[in-house]
Parts: sequence; C-alpha cells; structure tokens
Amino acid sequence: MKFEKDQSIAILKKTPTVLKNLLSGISNEWIVSNEGADTFSPYDVLGHLIHGEKTDWVVRAKIILAAGPSIAFEPWNRFAQFQNSNGKTTDELLNEFESIRNENIAWLQSLYLTESELNKIGIHPVLGQVTLKNLLATWVVHDLTHIAQITRVMAKQYQGEIGQWSQFFRILNF
Repeated sequence: MKFEKDQSIAILKKTPTVLKNLLSGISNEWIVSNEGADTFSPYDVLGHLIHGEKTDWVVRAKIILAAGPSIAFEPWNRFAQFQNSNGKTTDELLNEFESIRNENIAWLQSLYLTESELNKIGIHPVLGQVTLKNLLATWVVHDLTHIAQITRVMAKQYQGEIGQWSQFFRILNF
C-alpha cells in the first residue's frame, strides 16, 4: 500500500478510542501484566505512546521540514514511560494520550504536504537517512504494533486457562 496522509490519519485518529475501549474500566491485573522481564504491560505501552507523541513523531517531522538533514534527530528513550507514567492511573494515561494525539493530528492535518516535502530527508541516530514519508508511515505501524502487543499480552493472561484450545491461537505463541 502506498503512503497516503489521509489514510494514515484515519488510523492515527482511531488509536486513542481503540485503547480507551480496550483498557478503560477493567481490572488492574489486565493492565499491569506483561510477558516477563524487559517487556511492556498495557500500562507501559500507554506511557510509551504518550512519550512518542511528545518527543518523537511531530518533533522529528518538524526537524525534517525545517532543517532536513542538517540537524540529526535526538536519540529516543524507548523506556521514558517508566518514570513519566509513575503514579498515574490508566484513565489519566488514556486521557493524556487522547489529548496530545488530537493536538498532533490537528497539526498533521494542517499540513498540505507535497511529494517533494514527503521525500525530504532527516537523519535518524541509528538508521541514518529517512524521509518524512518513512517517519509518518512508521507512526502508523508503531500504533498498530502496540495495539497488537497489548492484545497479545492480555491474551497470554489466560494462556493457562484455555486448555487444549491454545493450539488454535497463534497470538499465544509470539
């Protein structure tokens, strides 16, 4: 599928609602469980998504649009949520994510990006040259990956309870 800004925005707009519907009003056991050491719980993923909204996608897009490859992106802390989310409730995180995502979507919608602008280059600290189009497409894939991660982590909470049916659910084997 070819990158289209409007199609990307359609997915990015839905993520806060998907997460609110999935995570609001359920027991903390579902929210704080993970897949073991060095893995994220659904709670951790929410914090991670918030940190990305504040410090990654829009910040880096603005760098690409304003400076191109003359300014490299700052390295991104994938684990900042452990400090930033400390003491917040799931509902607080869900609301914060929705609010900042709405701001970021409004900014993205305000842009009338040409093909030339979408192909502008930025410098990623690990990957090297990336385009604005790469960055925006990755934002969508990042959302979808973390939605899948949350549902996988949640499904695994009942892995020992479904008995022989486990053979039919590939989500339990990742």
